[in-house]
Amino acid sequence: MAEARQLVQKLMAYRDVLRDDGVGVIEYTEQLTYLLFLKMAHERANRPLRPERIVPEEYDWTRLVDATGEELERLYSLMLDNLGKQPGVVGVIFRKAQNRIQDPAKLRRLVSDLIDKEHWSSSGTDLTGDAYEEILASGAADQKSGAGQYFTPRALVHAIVDCIQPTIRDTVVDPACGTGGFLLMAHEYVSQGAVNMTPEQRDHLRDSLVSGVELVDATARLAAMNMLLHGIGMATGDSLIEVRDSLAADPGKRWSVVVTNPPFGTKSALTMVGQDGKAVREDASIERQDFIVTTSNKQLNFVQHIATILDINGRAAVVLPDNVLFEGGAGETIRRRLLTDFDLHTMLRLPTGIFYAQGVKANVLFFDKKPARPGQPWTEKLWVFDLRTNMHFTLKQNPLRRADLDEFVAAYLPSRPHLERRESERWRSFTYDELTVRDKANLDMTWLKDDSLDDLDNLPAPDIIARQVIDDLAAALAEFEAVAAALEGDSHA
Repeated sequence: MAEARQLVQKLMAYRDVLRDDGVGVIEYTEQLTYLLFLKMAHERANRPLRPERIVPEEYDWTRLVDATGEELERLYSLMLDNLGKQPGVVGVIFRKAQNRIQDPAKLRRLVSDLIDKEHWSSSGTDLTGDAYEEILASGAADQKSGAGQYFTPRALVHAIVDCIQPTIRDTVVDPACGTGGFLLMAHEYVSQGAVNMTPEQRDHLRDSLVSGVELVDATARLAAMNMLLHGIGMATGDSLIEVRDSLAADPGKRWSVVVTNPPFGTKSALTMVGQDGKAVREDASIERQDFIVTTSNKQLNFVQHIATILDINGRAAVVLPDNVLFEGGAGETIRRRLLTDFDLHTMLRLPTGIFYAQGVKANVLFFDKKPARPGQPWTEKLWVFDLRTNMHFTLKQNPLRRADLDEFVAAYLPSRPHLERRESERWRSFTYDELTVRDKANLDMTWLKDDSLDDLDNLPAPDIIARQVIDDLAAALAEFEAVAAALEGDSHA
């Protein structure tokens, strides 16, 4: 890990140099992605055992190393453009790629002094993968970049995967994969737990255990590179990351595990092409035959999408904002369906201050898909763990750590029957009848007393209070926006 950190520090130091030229954190990470891929492709093409040609020879890394000045800039731009037209992983990584480094001297230094001097293939997936993950996390922490919306706290991802417990027999998908955190963690969990795998199982682990969908080209390329650097998939094969809108249609395929943190926001975006050829995003309701309700609420549509793509007896874990728990109309309809047709067995109330996107109050819903059983609901009890009340986290001074979720994972009893669960101060169960008689089947459960309301001598630190005020205001604004959107939809009906 120390080597990875040194590598990160070396690469990130140059990021600050390029920042003065207007190259942002994510743009720099993209340029690193292109150059790392080309360097690793060159290394694989020239290794003594089983050499492998990944990109056409005319786009070999040595051409960049040998070029200087304006010729380097021209050649680099040409290579990016042509590689974006290649099939498979190469095409995903270089799709719509552009050179953002306008100073040829700085591009030359990045190519020759930083990338070319390292032998990335021999470093191993632990080193290069961990280094890349740290760079992505650094980009997410940069609030100006807006990249935080694609990055789920890794401590939370770790705990969720520990509860879901994927195996080599599973197929795991993230329909809003961002930079691929859930997929990497699921792959790592299966890799550590699987022993004496058959050749077929090893191929499945590498090539088909995990897959993802991402709407944004720039994020998809980061996810695809992240997977490759961790030894997942093949550079010469099909991409495990698809670039498309998950909500546009039923893909037809089904998976045994779905883990995801859909993008925050109140509406779903349909992408069209305007007269100038540029993408135009227009907010609208999603209409699909497999959906039980039509709504413009993005999270509710993702819940419906997951209900479709989850295989019978499959299991899902999805991060959702608070409004999904109590919003009426479509929200109530979907909650009642989850309680009846699925086993909605667990909810984790997340603390504030753990997401890069401000004002987020979120939860993790765990549910299993069951075969049709008319007249008999599948949910018997919903177990709720409150990690929010009297819990105070910030991104820098007091970030969420995996140990903070130990109590929840222990209470969850992974791989054990839910009947063996026992209540505690933060861990309560609610029966199907108790849930369905609540107004609008509201799942926003609270029972713990907020000590900070009474104990004025032990208030949280000023920065935590300020952050909570900001989060509360932002969350309230998001809820008002959802109500306004619903009213607008009613007026147009």
